[in-house]
Amino acid sequence: MTQKERMLNGLPYDSFADGLPEERNRAKILCKKINESDDYDPALTCALLHELLGAHKEHYYIEPPFRCDYGCNFEIGENFYANYNLSVLDCAKVTIGDNALIGPNVCITTAGHPIHPASRYKYEYAMEIAIGNNVWIGANVVINPGVHIGSGSVIGSGSVVTKDIPANVIAVGNPCRVLREITDADKDHYYKDRKFDVDDYCKE
Repeated sequence: MTQKERMLNGLPYDSFADGLPEERNRAKILCKKINESDDYDPALTCALLHELLGAHKEHYYIEPPFRCDYGCNFEIGENFYANYNLSVLDCAKVTIGDNALIGPNVCITTAGHPIHPASRYKYEYAMEIAIGNNVWIGANVVINPGVHIGSGSVIGSGSVVTKDIPANVIAVGNPCRVLREITDADKDHYYKDRKFDVDDYCKE
């Protein structure tokens, strides 16, 4: 089994063997091109993202600057949008569903290291992260290795997500905990207790 195969299967692996540094360097070059691309040329940014990402659908956008380890292990759904300074350590697969919104300065990291320093000198590990459809990740959120976030949920800004979050809840904090469920009563409000003053706000 190669070190890449070990990496993708949740086993301890040497990140400086079997061509992994070269793969990371390819991603660094493409990220540099994305981050230096003209802000008024989203078509170029999308073309570079198409070359970098593992899988995506037709409509998506990531605002530069953007950084990732490999790119090929990062898969996004339809109508995906990420704001500035998204960092994705995709040593294991990171999968995000349709209609997901990512706030600025979010870090999604599959990578980790053994706790004991004697075991940490050579090997690291990576655990898959999965985020469902219609999820909103607020600004400055950190998502740790192995976390799954259910569809429809909201992760409040500044949260550190260390454990799985179920579907259709608001979760906040460090460590991130479920605050409450999202219900139909939330549908008519755009901010706290403020109701929409337009009629076309709801998509059934």
